[in-house]
Amino acid sequence: MLIARLIADPVTLESRLEALTARLVDSSVPVAHAAMLDFCGEVLQLETPGDDLEVLRSAIDECFAPSDAIIARDAIRVPDLFVSDMDSTMIGQECIDELADYANLKSEVAAITERAMQGELDFEGALRERVALLEGLEEDAIRRCLDERIRPNEGARTLVETLKAKGCRTVLVTGGFHHFADVVAEQIGFERVAGNRLAVSEGKLTGGLVGGITDSSTKQSVLQEELGKLGERAVSMAAGDGANDIPMIEAAHYGIAYRAKPKARAAANGWVERGDLTALLKLLEIREEEWVAG
Repeated sequence: MLIARLIADPVTLESRLEALTARLVDSSVPVAHAAMLDFCGEVLQLETPGDDLEVLRSAIDECFAPSDAIIARDAIRVPDLFVSDMDSTMIGQECIDELADYANLKSEVAAITERAMQGELDFEGALRERVALLEGLEEDAIRRCLDERIRPNEGARTLVETLKAKGCRTVLVTGGFHHFADVVAEQIGFERVAGNRLAVSEGKLTGGLVGGITDSSTKQSVLQEELGKLGERAVSMAAGDGANDIPMIEAAHYGIAYRAKPKARAAANGWVERGDLTALLKLLEIREEEWVAG
């Protein structure tokens, strides 16, 4: 059985539902039940006795895009663990691109970042190449970048603080840098941070990194490590936007693609493309009066 919850254009919702039902009537995932959730007139829940998630996802995309949604094989509930990417997911920027602007290298670095997010480049190689370009940049540029450029995405703090209030463990895991992630995590409310460390000497970036690389496999292992501490019945949710997030998204019970690149979107069983990050609270059936603004 598959259960899908989605938020889409309310004006055309009824006609789109009719189109979806007709499209799936002879498929492996016919719509058996469709109704708006009682607590929120925005969320439509669909149920089907089939198990072909890809067919259902494709049909929802065809009939309802743009939408916010989660598809699951069991009753959808508040997760026990939330692990999220940082850049372009919890914040609206790519930190390394913005930092590179202080060295007049933004376009060059951003081009590499985009190709890495699309899955066209090896992550570690692309990371080391970009960091090397920043050699000699004053460490103070990081603080200036944080103050002047880096902003949480709308709904990020409310999402994290509300999940925490519901007993959910929250972890920020990034292929970016602790210089940024530690500050962002404090602003938004994450309880743990995993990321890379920029090497600094005499107040300047050396163009290198300290310690091991936090990459896609690290993101997945952090999720599995944290989930293992919570017991076999624990449910996880992970959010990301790029190719580096795919293993984490696939490993989570609810793998959320936030305004994601195509490869990450295709790997997810949930997505946010229409609203802000509080759409996830609605999809998890958390009433707005229970939201924590922080």
